[in-house]
Amino acid sequence: MLSRPDVAVVGAGPVGLAIAWRLAARGFRVAVHDPAPGSGASHVAAGMLAPVAEAYFGEHELTGLLTASAARWPAFAAELTTVTGVDIGYRTEGTLMVGLTADDLAEARRLWAYQQGIGLPVTPLRPSALRDREPALAPRVRGGAFAATDHQVDPRRLVPALREAAERAGATLVPTAVRSLSDVDAGVTVVAAGCGAAALTGLPVRPVKGQLLRLRAPDGVAPGFRHVIRGYADGEHVYLVPRPDGEVVVGATVEERADTRVGAGAVLRLLRAAVDLLPELAEYDLVETLAGLRPGTPDNAPILGPLPGRPGVLAATGHHRHGIVLTPVTADLIADLVSTGTADPMLAPFAPARFPAAGTTEPASRTKPAGTTEPAGTAVDGRRGRSASEEEHTWN
Repeated sequence: MLSRPDVAVVGAGPVGLAIAWRLAARGFRVAVHDPAPGSGASHVAAGMLAPVAEAYFGEHELTGLLTASAARWPAFAAELTTVTGVDIGYRTEGTLMVGLTADDLAEARRLWAYQQGIGLPVTPLRPSALRDREPALAPRVRGGAFAATDHQVDPRRLVPALREAAERAGATLVPTAVRSLSDVDAGVTVVAAGCGAAALTGLPVRPVKGQLLRLRAPDGVAPGFRHVIRGYADGEHVYLVPRPDGEVVVGATVEERADTRVGAGAVLRLLRAAVDLLPELAEYDLVETLAGLRPGTPDNAPILGPLPGRPGVLAATGHHRHGIVLTPVTADLIADLVSTGTADPMLAPFAPARFPAAGTTEPASRTKPAGTTEPAGTAVDGRRGRSASEEEHTWN
């Protein structure tokens, strides 16, 4: 254990571990505090890297950050694989965005027009062109579009790889929960604790519940489709993420709730939408149902940088749906800030100071310590899932 590290990172999800890796590789003595690394939201996440499909009206600055981070993913994935030898499931087939009915397609086209209007690479496709790419799509699908730059990674492979990379670079894991920042003794403290950041920093980070399913193709064969599919099916939004080992991730609800129970209604809606788009999924095994808590913010954008009046405390939290895709850029920007003492202009729109109460905290006795949460879900076989909110991540 380090006597007094240069940097303490609170939270060992993808963002926290990536920051620790970057800083340790630059020669900083780094300690990462988390009682259960990788057991939170990243364990639930689907791993979509979707700067195009996740570009929404009124989020222009966030879209710029998503695009910048997605552009770093190929080099980031290659470097991580070279350092650790771990296949993190990075795939570049792209994403198909589809509408099942005429109403679904009209809603989707409105968003695609906005995305094209801000210069994002969206290629509209007729139904025949969609099925040329994915023959398993339902004949009812009315049309769609292709986002070539929206890729995927497997978070359940990513987190162990990042942990290994950080430890190889010299970072030390401290398997304890942090109840107050006064418990942390370091030159700089980086709070990457997801929903737990609210109690530690006073930042307006709230839990946003998401429920998701994992299916498996019969006999362990690869799924009958290659692209990530994001669809509208009779008004229900759903995404389908195939893995080479036969897994398909189906998600996800967005609920302003803080429990992590899995509801039968959510499972029904997700399965119905998934099968409507890809009928073969009706023959797949349902192997896991999960719920996790995304760390949301009032403007849906992450909180990155020093707390007002507390330059030695940096936030790297509030990533909401975008934690996996934003991992490389968050790690680079925070590591650069620690190394140079100068904030990259890219951080300005996401500074904690945009929220008036930033930097104030509630008494620790009123909240659970960072690193202790409700269980994140229950697998189909009855086993309890993993805790969600001690990590910084949202998912996708």
